[in-house]
Amino acid sequence: MHSLRVWDLPTRLFHWLLVAAVIGLVVSGNLGGSWMNWHFRLGHAVLALLLFRLLWGFVGGYWSRFAQFSYSPLTLWRYLRGQSRPEHELGHSPTAALSVFALLLILLLQLASGLLSDDEIAFSGPLSRFAPAEWVSLATAYHAEWGKAILIAWVALHLLAIIYYQLFRKVPLVAAMVSGDKATDLEQPAAKDGLPQRLLALALALGCAALSAWVASL
Repeated sequence: MHSLRVWDLPTRLFHWLLVAAVIGLVVSGNLGGSWMNWHFRLGHAVLALLLFRLLWGFVGGYWSRFAQFSYSPLTLWRYLRGQSRPEHELGHSPTAALSVFALLLILLLQLASGLLSDDEIAFSGPLSRFAPAEWVSLATAYHAEWGKAILIAWVALHLLAIIYYQLFRKVPLVAAMVSGDKATDLEQPAAKDGLPQRLLALALALGCAALSAWVASL
């Protein structure tokens, strides 16, 4: 057995910052009132994080790239039947990959609907004035009702999956996302996680933050 760097530092920071921001979004959105100011700030923080992750999915560490965990339906079927390859348990497994892509889509839809929302009282998204009234009405209803319910349900399902892997399959997913390393006897590529990669991640993160701030100022 040897230690293999699977999750690079930018991926780990993205993960934990997203966890904190989504929790803050759900809490502030339910509290309402003056907490909505924090809801907006956290929403733009999540926008920057998701933009970064989309870019990092093409230029990030080996195991963080979308190409590494974009599985075919046949591979997924074989995995569900217990015919997976050992390396599938190092990065995102076929089922975990589905969960990741679904969560990214759910968050993007929730963000898009939030940017278009208008409660017609005190708060409106920065893009609401550019969209037809029908779109704004649909986005507002989705963001406050269906979208929020779907997001909370998917996050709960994600947590249950982590608990299942931790308790029943003895796969320490949380520990790996903290340290970045997994113990394995497989000879697989390690994720590059040196200074050049971290500087690239920083540049991308700053660019995404600037873009999110520009959207907020519209």
